[in-house]
Amino acid sequence: MATIKEAKRIVFKVGTSTLTYSTGKANIRRMSKLCEVLSDLQNSGKEVVLVTSGAIGVGVGKLGLSRKPEDTPGRQAAACVGQCELMFIYDKLFSEFGHTVGQLLITKSDVDDPERCQNLINTFEKLFEFGAIPIVNENDSVAVEEIVFGDNDNLSATVAKLINADALVILTDIDGLFSANPQEDESARLISCVDKIDDAVFALASGAGTDRGTGGMITKLQAAKVATEAGIQTVVMNGYDPADIYKLIDGHSVGTLFKCDCK
Repeated sequence: MATIKEAKRIVFKVGTSTLTYSTGKANIRRMSKLCEVLSDLQNSGKEVVLVTSGAIGVGVGKLGLSRKPEDTPGRQAAACVGQCELMFIYDKLFSEFGHTVGQLLITKSDVDDPERCQNLINTFEKLFEFGAIPIVNENDSVAVEEIVFGDNDNLSATVAKLINADALVILTDIDGLFSANPQEDESARLISCVDKIDDAVFALASGAGTDRGTGGMITKLQAAKVATEAGIQTVVMNGYDPADIYKLIDGHSVGTLFKCDCK
């Protein structure tokens, strides 16, 4: 994974199942460790972007709801509450490690419109120039297209393309892509490297892993395909211990690497 080791601008995506407990409340210990590691990478000279899910999930916990609302307005309301809490936590944690964060809430129309898209790119570049860490989420409180940007996995790939990132790292609740469903097949093995994302690779994926998140391995493969076709090396790895990111950056094999042609 030498190319990941050499990457300067890296987009990290973290999912709801990694950020929260089954109660919907934020997993503070894991979030703190993630912020510590990303702050350390920023200190080392890398440019870090965090694409975060969790607004709806955290909102559900904050509102004391027993489950995620099934209707769109209910999810949008939960996102309004949860996004405030989520950014409060990120701002507090990153500031403890000496870093300033900036929030960008994006919808599909922001990227599809050339002028707004360029404004987004300009904002990202200024945040990098100022040394701030961009934290990105979909604007769930106004977006109604599946309430997700196709989901935040695909959002992370879109952001990586927008800012011409060197690498995309998707943190999830499984170790990577397996040869079969590891929950059903004991002989399933982790695939450490994928040269090309084709129909055979997509056939290995299953659906959503938890009721707190969206997508699943399918959306991660879709994101990896978008990113790798844009020349961005992509890794899907377990986010249970954010310190494992150091292993990845040090060049060790972690999770599944999706290769691309060098830019």
